[in-house]
Amino acid sequence: MFQRSTHRVFARTLLAGLAMAWLATTGANAETTLRLAHASSPDSLINEAVERFAEEVKSATKGEVVVQIFPNGQLGDEGPIADGVGAGSIDIGLGGAIDAIDPRLNVLSLPFLFKDADAVHAFLDSAEGQKIQHFGTDRGYLMLGVLDSGFRQFATNKSIETPADLAGLKIRTPPNPVILATMKQLGALAESIPFGQVYTALQSHVVAAVEPEIRDYYDSKWYEVANHLSISNYIWTANWWYMNKERFDALTPDQQAAITKAATDTVVWYRSALGDVYAETEKTLKAKGVTITTVDTTPFKALVQPVYGEFSKEWGADLVTSVQKAAQAH
Repeated sequence: MFQRSTHRVFARTLLAGLAMAWLATTGANAETTLRLAHASSPDSLINEAVERFAEEVKSATKGEVVVQIFPNGQLGDEGPIADGVGAGSIDIGLGGAIDAIDPRLNVLSLPFLFKDADAVHAFLDSAEGQKIQHFGTDRGYLMLGVLDSGFRQFATNKSIETPADLAGLKIRTPPNPVILATMKQLGALAESIPFGQVYTALQSHVVAAVEPEIRDYYDSKWYEVANHLSISNYIWTANWWYMNKERFDALTPDQQAAITKAATDTVVWYRSALGDVYAETEKTLKAKGVTITTVDTTPFKALVQPVYGEFSKEWGADLVTSVQKAAQAH
């Protein structure tokens, strides 16, 4: 009896030990799912970029970290995405609505701040650019990188050649305070209409114009209802790419390194793809009957200088001056 009892105790102990070892092993290799949300279309370069990011993260972590992508505003427009990442209901987000992160990030949207995309990228990689990308840390956000939303243009049913062509014109803009202030200086009547409602707003003449980035203009078919595109590069905007900091800090060091490297690699790839995408998009737009002209920006630049003074008061003159100086150095 004693011997059989001892055997049973030993067997139970052995099984318990094996179970604990199995749980420890499966716990260590348990899959972590990160929810990534953005408002761009599934066919966009943004979505292609984050798909590449997800593949690299999964490969580098041997499947321990899986990035689940929600494109096309499935988890809300850009503002709610930023709020969701801050609250922890979304792990990673992209977009231009950054008031929840830090309104000072809008400093990079000051009018005519950058001469071209190369100047933008050189600034972002500089010490000043890296400092800007640390904004929001105290609110629980970690910046993974910056993907170009791109330079913004003017589009309506006639070419925009001078500021007088914008005077009194109802134009749709995103709710970016710098864009709104710039439009006011140019005499246009800005309307902040949600992205998904722009086509209908143009079609029904709620607004007469938009100031789109070329890829959005094409992807959303706005050219069907505003077929004159005037290239001005009047403002550059970012797709800020950010993560909930607590969620990042909870990952293992190896997983953190994998995410950081994958984000860096994705930014490099994205930048390299932009030139060909823009050239092909412009070619396709012309084939669809869009009239594309280039704006002489000199009179526009003269009118928007008060925007710098306005936001120097709001964000601090030192910040605006240092960013402007660094941007012009490239």
